[in-house]
Amino acid sequence: MATSATILTAVLLVLFFALMIGIGVYCRRHANSVNGFVLGGRNVGPWLTAFAFGTSYFSAVIFVGYAGQFGWNFGLASTWIGLGNALIGSLMAWALLGRRTRLMTHHIGSKTMPDFFEKRFQSPKLKIAASVIVFIFLIPYTASLYNGLSSLFNIAFSVPYWVCIVVMAALTCVYVLFGGYMATAINDFIQGIIMLVGIVAVVAAVLADNGGLSEAVRRLSEIPSPYPESAGQSGAFTSFFGAQPVYLLVVVLLTSLGTWGLPQMVGKFYSIKNEDAVRKGTVISTLFALVVAGGCYFIGGFGRLYSGQLTDRPDTFSNFDAIIPTILSTLPDLIISIVIILVLAASMSTLSSLVLTSASTLTLDVIVPMRKQPTDSRRQLRVMRWFIVFFVAVSAVIAIVKDAYPEFTFIAQMMGVSWGALAGAFLAPFLYGLYSRRTTRAACTASFVFGVGVEVIQLLVMLGVFRIEGGFFGFVFQNSLYSGVFAMLGGLVIVPVVSLFTRKCDRQAIDGIFSCYSEEVTVQATDALGE
Repeated sequence: MATSATILTAVLLVLFFALMIGIGVYCRRHANSVNGFVLGGRNVGPWLTAFAFGTSYFSAVIFVGYAGQFGWNFGLASTWIGLGNALIGSLMAWALLGRRTRLMTHHIGSKTMPDFFEKRFQSPKLKIAASVIVFIFLIPYTASLYNGLSSLFNIAFSVPYWVCIVVMAALTCVYVLFGGYMATAINDFIQGIIMLVGIVAVVAAVLADNGGLSEAVRRLSEIPSPYPESAGQSGAFTSFFGAQPVYLLVVVLLTSLGTWGLPQMVGKFYSIKNEDAVRKGTVISTLFALVVAGGCYFIGGFGRLYSGQLTDRPDTFSNFDAIIPTILSTLPDLIISIVIILVLAASMSTLSSLVLTSASTLTLDVIVPMRKQPTDSRRQLRVMRWFIVFFVAVSAVIAIVKDAYPEFTFIAQMMGVSWGALAGAFLAPFLYGLYSRRTTRAACTASFVFGVGVEVIQLLVMLGVFRIEGGFFGFVFQNSLYSGVFAMLGGLVIVPVVSLFTRKCDRQAIDGIFSCYSEEVTVQATDALGE
């Protein structure tokens, strides 16, 4: 980038950082109690909640990593991933989970997902087990958020990767420590606007750089497919389902259905204000995902047009994180500056959500119950803030070590299985726990064991401890995407089946929990027709 553009990027970054910290300081008054710090007082409106959901969903991993990798693999059909994220990961998640999560968690006084499992299934052991799963798998997932920042920042600045990580981690930590959930939600709203503007600008610039939509599609259609299922076929990367339709379906399911079981995503429903906020938030969140996720994967679909500027040959290409930065390097300096802020905003918003989820879970579900004496709200807040610092620091160290010592393959593999382990363990018991009185404690336990067990096997396979070849399980464990989908779908079958043959929870307690759905409320005639 030219010097003037570098200065522009630096100025925008300083303004962005100052705004983030200022909001954190402003929101201190909302963070003087545990309920306010963790849930924003359960009084957060539709715009803030919807943008918090969306920005926690999409980070630099999506924009730089997934958009590049899956755009390269599927071509324009990768846009289906964005559509799946919008319709399944956002619209259906809000429609099926939003209202019921808000009602039940408020009724039973639950602040975290592990706390929900304890109170819904009357089992302190389930809370501890869920907390351990969150602790083990959320940290490597958090560390993966830094992926892609280095290649983007090198376009504008000649700074070491570790500097990017430390700056991002420190600033995120500051505003979360000051303002808690409310600061995170307001910052997410601003960061979401930046993401929307940035994606629209990048889509327009990429199409203009390739002679418009028709010309770009024509050039992409001339590239033959290297994959066995469509080998040599021209037009595979512009076809309806792309060059690898089965693989595409797996990616859509993992990245879309997985949000239903991730604690940092579901936690957004705990704090939403009222019914009107749920309805509006559903629409806003879906439109946000359509633009951001759809735009990201649409851009990535044109990645093969830039294969001549990439270092590896197209048939042996492996550095997928380089694709999006290569595309951006051809664009005007102003667009590059906007994109750098976009990716930073996306990563900081997701990071803040993850560390707040991790710290609140460990404090409220593990540390406080272990203490024999009651812990007042002020002390709980102090412990929670210390854990926020701890989680941010650990995730930053992991990311730096992974970059400096690539031979530590365990770190990279852990990042790959984290999403599948969390969603595989939690999705089914949480969903069925909201809807069915018959869901049992044993079924919840079985889902935990199955989801984590599948991903532990996947991790061992990836590390070369043993091999699984051929047949159904060879197909499942070929990578963490397939095994993650298997873990989630398997849980959806295991939980109702195990519930049929295991001891039901105390009927009176369950009736009391589900009574929140039968309480009578008064609404205006515009919301419900009279008899």
